[in-house]
Amino acid sequence: MKDIMINRRRFIGAVACIGGALALPDVARATTRARTATPLDAAAFHGMRRFARTPFGEIAYVGCGTGEAALFLHGFPLNGFQWRGALPRLAAYRRCIAPDFLGLGFTRVADGQGVGPDDQVAMLVALLDKLGVTDVDVVANDSGGAVAQLLMLRHPDRVRSVLLTNCDTEMESPPPAMLPVIALARQGKYVDEWLAPWWKDKALARSSKGIGAMCYADPSHPDDEAIDMYFGPLLSTRRRTALADAYAVALERNALSGTESSLQHSRIPVRVVWGRADTIFSPKNADYLDYVCGGSRGIRWLEDSKLFWPEERPDVIAEEALRLWNVRSPAAELAS
Repeated sequence: MKDIMINRRRFIGAVACIGGALALPDVARATTRARTATPLDAAAFHGMRRFARTPFGEIAYVGCGTGEAALFLHGFPLNGFQWRGALPRLAAYRRCIAPDFLGLGFTRVADGQGVGPDDQVAMLVALLDKLGVTDVDVVANDSGGAVAQLLMLRHPDRVRSVLLTNCDTEMESPPPAMLPVIALARQGKYVDEWLAPWWKDKALARSSKGIGAMCYADPSHPDDEAIDMYFGPLLSTRRRTALADAYAVALERNALSGTESSLQHSRIPVRVVWGRADTIFSPKNADYLDYVCGGSRGIRWLEDSKLFWPEERPDVIAEEALRLWNVRSPAAELAS
């Protein structure tokens, strides 16, 4: 009976995400789905993963929904699984696309390909072209936020809006907390000395000495399944380990240097949602983004949330995305 219930839950989660095929014209029902959709588990996520062949390699991504596209950019050292709770909530409104960055997750990087922020931007454009997507709403976290800012500045015709959560800014890229990671990665030791022990001892990963206390507010996060999904691929081969280290090393150069003026002149709508308890990126970065982005739609503060709060609070991602995308509420629909 337990297996039947687990399989049923996986089926419901997958159907909810594939749900553009079931996209409901009734706004009230669709909004209810956005609030209550079941997060995808690893089995469903694996089953939905596809690979897009590009000059940068075979880019792993999960897609669901139909219509206008939304692009979800994950943090380091995570992958698209970070958005497993947000995708089912938003598939009724957008064609949701969650890729794995070069050097992280399940993406198969081409020989000799770089994995820095500039490479990620070029890869995303190639991925969108491959998928026949002209423009997107972007949702981003952590180092994915730096890539999102570069994407909106270099390809403004491809970006309709940007929802930024705790992430790099020109004033703090990389943040001081990343410097020990970068130093270890430069020696080729970060993945082996930090991620490997956490993968083997998941309680350690959630402890005060692990990624849990560093980046999550809920002491039960990341759960065992997420740890396997995030770290397993990076430790599967020596090449993947080296690429993940290279990703960290590439963050040493401030890829956002000189972007302030361009952000000020941009009119692309930008909404900032920030966990104030973050130990990696200080709250001053949120204030900076609100000040510098010409299209800023203000800040929402989450008082007790840390860096990877989008994984813990997909309901907030869905709520803020729908507001930014100007999706009408059921009351407004009935009143029109």
